[in-house]
Amino acid sequence: MIKVIKAGLQTTVQDRGRIGFYEIGMPPSGAMDQYSYTVANLLVGNAPHAAALEITYLGPELEFGSDTRISLTGGYLPPKINGQAVPMWETLEVKAGDVLSFDFVKSGARVYLAVEGGIDVPVIMNSRSTYTLIGIGGFQGRPLAAGDIVHTADMKEKDVPVGSKIADTDIPVFSKSHEIRVIVGLCSYRLTDESKATFLHTEWTVTPEANRIGYRHRGERLQFVEREQPFGAGSNPSNVTDLGYPIGSIQVPDGVEPIVLLHDAVTGGGYATIATVISTDLNRMGQIKTNDKVRFVAVSLEEALQARRETQEKLSRIAASL
Repeated sequence: MIKVIKAGLQTTVQDRGRIGFYEIGMPPSGAMDQYSYTVANLLVGNAPHAAALEITYLGPELEFGSDTRISLTGGYLPPKINGQAVPMWETLEVKAGDVLSFDFVKSGARVYLAVEGGIDVPVIMNSRSTYTLIGIGGFQGRPLAAGDIVHTADMKEKDVPVGSKIADTDIPVFSKSHEIRVIVGLCSYRLTDESKATFLHTEWTVTPEANRIGYRHRGERLQFVEREQPFGAGSNPSNVTDLGYPIGSIQVPDGVEPIVLLHDAVTGGGYATIATVISTDLNRMGQIKTNDKVRFVAVSLEEALQARRETQEKLSRIAASL
């Protein structure tokens, strides 16, 4: 078991996500950075869908109740065991009574802590992920709090030796400027040609409204093509008749501050979605912080699929190496 001494800013239980319930309005939740989450599980020999802890910005302080193996991946919040610095992206061993803590975030936004066997919480709609907006999943449907006792599960698939690590070239580097690839659409036709170009040429700044629901960006105002609004759409030119929102879709209410909708966002609504972040780059979106700079880069569907294949091949290679 793991005792929470300090909770950190937001530490939640997450896994691959609550897949298959989008049509009833249930977002997937799950790890924001699926690449880092997956590697964390690989480093402790867990099943691919084992639950881990997602740690945001400010890390918790955790005391381990038994000897076990752990791994830490994702953004760089320098970790320490009993006050001594330990590496990330490597299989570590902790003893009963050891305390894991973190320094202030240096790069990225989220760390993934995988524990041998995974985190033991109830499965709801095929997932252990926390969806805090309605209080389901994870640990009592909420972020961890001081005094909580978290138990581990039995989802270990193989024994990974302490000291195992992945190649440096497979460790993502997170800066304060990001190029995020998008497929333009579904409703990009609503933007003027000038605003389509502005959207792609602007260096956007991430605002403080950046969380698991979505990231709001500040920059240029975008203009919509004038038209008589159709029946069922709102009066604002950024409104359309309701449609589904893919994870990563980008809406621009009233033409200001584009919002990238993420893992805990609503699944549909009446705002025009002008582009969608490709699945591979959703991992990087999960590591962006307030005041970071973002440029959106248009790619084709084939380029997006190729990027996904490359990520899957990399993860398969890492799994084979461990």
